[in-house]
Amino acid sequence: MNRVFGKKKAKAPPPSLDNAAAGLGGRVTAMDQKINGLENELRGYKEKMKKTKSPAAKKQLQKRAMEVLKRKRMYEQQRDTVAGQQFNIDQASFGIESAKANIETVAAMKAANTELKRTMKNDLDIDEVEDIAEDMAELMEDFNEINDALGRSFATPDYLDEADLDAELEMLEDELEDDALELEDSTPAYLQESSSMPAVPGKAFPEGEQKEAAKTDEFGLPAVPN
Repeated sequence: MNRVFGKKKAKAPPPSLDNAAAGLGGRVTAMDQKINGLENELRGYKEKMKKTKSPAAKKQLQKRAMEVLKRKRMYEQQRDTVAGQQFNIDQASFGIESAKANIETVAAMKAANTELKRTMKNDLDIDEVEDIAEDMAELMEDFNEINDALGRSFATPDYLDEADLDAELEMLEDELEDDALELEDSTPAYLQESSSMPAVPGKAFPEGEQKEAAKTDEFGLPAVPN
């Protein structure tokens, strides 16, 4: 049977979008070249029609120019159609690339989600984290108590009351004031401070009375000046 009918030919793989877009782009370029050639031909006919004076020759040139213009419009229409096809292929290629990028993004997010769940389940136990936080809080409280104990003054015993100490200090101050008053009353008048005593020796009395001020009596005390 294979010898009579032959083997069925395998289908050729369809061209890729890039190859299709490249082929259409080549066709557009070729049509643009043809259109440019026809435009140059039209310019030549226009120049000839300006220069000719024969009505018959001018009419013949107009007929040829009209044929060239029709061909030019036909190529322009084909060029626009092929350019539209190329644009659609480019859009399809861009859509496929975007879809592939989205697939990769979704796959990466799925993998990250799975890894995060595994990490949370195996390596990050919420109860364990809470226990660690509570232990840290207790350790910080103990640490603060240790600092307070180390900073406590050992000079004052714990059985002494601060209010009693303040009262005793006030009594001591009152006793010191009473002692100062008694000492002032028992001091002789000539040893007490007075505004009449000279601030600097030898300057408060006249020069004639300085010698008398320097004299002392039989007890070694300063003699009272006359």
